[in-house]
Amino acid sequence: MTTILVTGGTGTLGRLVTARLRTDGHDVRVLSRHSEPYAVDLREGGSGLDAALAGVDTVVHCATTQRGGDERSAANLIAAARRAGVTHLVYISIVGVDRVPLGYYRSKFAVEKLGEESGIGWTVLRATQFHDLVVQMLQALAKLPVVVLPAHASDQPVEVAEVADRLAELAQGAPAGRVPDVGGPEVRTFESLARAYLGATGRRRAVVNLPLAGKTYRAFRAGGHLAPEHAVGKGTFEEYLAGRFGGGEGGRRG
Repeated sequence: MTTILVTGGTGTLGRLVTARLRTDGHDVRVLSRHSEPYAVDLREGGSGLDAALAGVDTVVHCATTQRGGDERSAANLIAAARRAGVTHLVYISIVGVDRVPLGYYRSKFAVEKLGEESGIGWTVLRATQFHDLVVQMLQALAKLPVVVLPAHASDQPVEVAEVADRLAELAQGAPAGRVPDVGGPEVRTFESLARAYLGATGRRRAVVNLPLAGKTYRAFRAGGHLAPEHAVGKGTFEEYLAGRFGGGEGGRRG
């Protein structure tokens, strides 16, 4: 039995990774800012982080925030992991962090580099956007009478449970460096995803595609965040919508 620490273990991905590792018989510790007994803010580090890592073999690093601080958190985690003698650091990243000039993506890419240079055995898995995140975005956009979308852009959403399964599998193996990406089963236009969401939730909204400007938009439009050659996910966006919203008006693809 291996002792494994999951950072962000109460989040959307982390809680599923934790459950799978425990099912497989591992001693799993959950680290998050508000979860006892390992309530630690990684941005601050300190003795609580050292205590959480004592006796740990593997760390699965799922904790992240778009408000900044991921690099500082990773640096604190890696330093404490070295002191504790951790032998395997597993990190979940995002497809396109090296191609899309979005601040959050750049931060995730920097954390990848910290892991590679840490001196600890490391594994990095990049995944496309989770279904949950796509729905969060569409929920916000659908609050207005017109859903305005970036023109000529697509996405490849993946089921978070499938990513959790893969991450848990990697955590139970040897350090493997950067492993093949995990992408959802289909590359879909944003309009297609939006119309599926509107149908599943019974909303009636006009949908408008608006061309945008800037390097980040051009990178998304070019598909820098997609992995069509790694479309290994099985769960479709419609299946996710049906499970979450009961199908609404059928969740048909637009």
